[in-house]
Amino acid sequence: MIIHALVLVASNLLPSQPPEAVVDRVVDSITSGPIASDIDRLVSFGTRHTLSRTDSETEGIGAARRWLASEFERYAKEAGRDDVTVEIESHTVPADGRRIFEDAEVVNVVCTIPGSNPETRDRLYYVISHYDSRASGANDIEAAAPGANDDGSGTAVCLAVARALMHEQLESTVIVMPVAGEEQGLYGARMHAAQAADAGKDVRAVLSCDIVGDPTGPGGKEARDRVRVFSEGIPTALLAEEGRAMSAVRMLRTLSAESDSTSRQLARYLAEVADIHDLPVKPMLIFRPDRFLRGGDHTAFNEAGFPAVRMTEVFENYDHQHQDVRTEDGRQFGDLPEFVDPEYIAGVAKLNAAAIVNLANAPSVPGNARIIAAELTNDTTLRWEASPESDVAGYEIVYRETTSAFWQDTIDVGNTTEGTLELSKDNWFFGVRSYDNDGYRSPVVFPIAARE
Repeated sequence: MIIHALVLVASNLLPSQPPEAVVDRVVDSITSGPIASDIDRLVSFGTRHTLSRTDSETEGIGAARRWLASEFERYAKEAGRDDVTVEIESHTVPADGRRIFEDAEVVNVVCTIPGSNPETRDRLYYVISHYDSRASGANDIEAAAPGANDDGSGTAVCLAVARALMHEQLESTVIVMPVAGEEQGLYGARMHAAQAADAGKDVRAVLSCDIVGDPTGPGGKEARDRVRVFSEGIPTALLAEEGRAMSAVRMLRTLSAESDSTSRQLARYLAEVADIHDLPVKPMLIFRPDRFLRGGDHTAFNEAGFPAVRMTEVFENYDHQHQDVRTEDGRQFGDLPEFVDPEYIAGVAKLNAAAIVNLANAPSVPGNARIIAAELTNDTTLRWEASPESDVAGYEIVYRETTSAFWQDTIDVGNTTEGTLELSKDNWFFGVRSYDNDGYRSPVVFPIAARE
């Protein structure tokens, strides 16, 4: 079935909104009070350096991870969830002569909230942070390293999202995971992501929150309603494939798909969700993998071939990152709790939770999406394979100008697997997404070029 649509009847993007009830309930449950308490508790461990002590109940990374696990378990018990699992996931990392000076156990805390729908339960959606911290010296395991912002703030987001989602029955599985070893080389995230890839896990999206606690910056700058969202354009995993990298780059160049990776579609999805639900903190999309000279755990998932983005406050104050706690010439250094804003962190947590609700309840993206380029035409035909879920209600073709960063318009083509638009494929970028009976929409899939 072919649907012909004129640009004159194109509606605004996302013409009808996903159900508000679930998102509103989740967002309203996230408040700043518990987040402030969580930050204080994380700081109370003195240091959470990956190689710090593990034999104390009050100090060091061992005490921190046990507390995190107990919090997730408490949330599940209070919500009456006997299906939630909390795992202390340990990986042995050999000494590397740099930041791992002796063989070490790097431990992630993995809270799994199973999906309620057997059709989609194997789809995995992550919210992650790193709970380890550091002072000025990367290998200083004794110095105070409060880590209130880097990355106590992201860990507080993980806790807040878990608290909120425990009370919902989302269709797909959500994993909330504070990881360790980030400051030593992304070890916790890399080992988890690699194992997930080797096991063929269906990881659909990873939201990494790292340094999301301070909406202010040096010189009186403020961005209380924004958080940066970094996303890769050309997929890291594609470039790493031996023998395929150059052909993949050629294909991306032919399609002009340098800015349409699955991670970038995920970033755009976050922006749409924030606008639909009018969230207090909205994404400021940054179209690069990360900041200069820095890295984060989302990179580990990108390397494994999974869609992943990083969230970070807009203005970073480097006096409060990777610094020994001290005062010099009246200037306070150190990553202390007085330099984070629990209300802002709550806003970032609301963004994460709202996105996860939409992602986990939406259908899969359409399969094998393609633009038909068999002959010269002034219109555009797209074809795709139906999403596998039984509640799929239809599909939308979205499009944007080639110079636009965002999808600008959409046309509902109904429950079909083909659509023709009276718009030239030479002049626009196109995508396809599915929607279900409840109005949840999948992320956009960018089509390849094909003859049929």
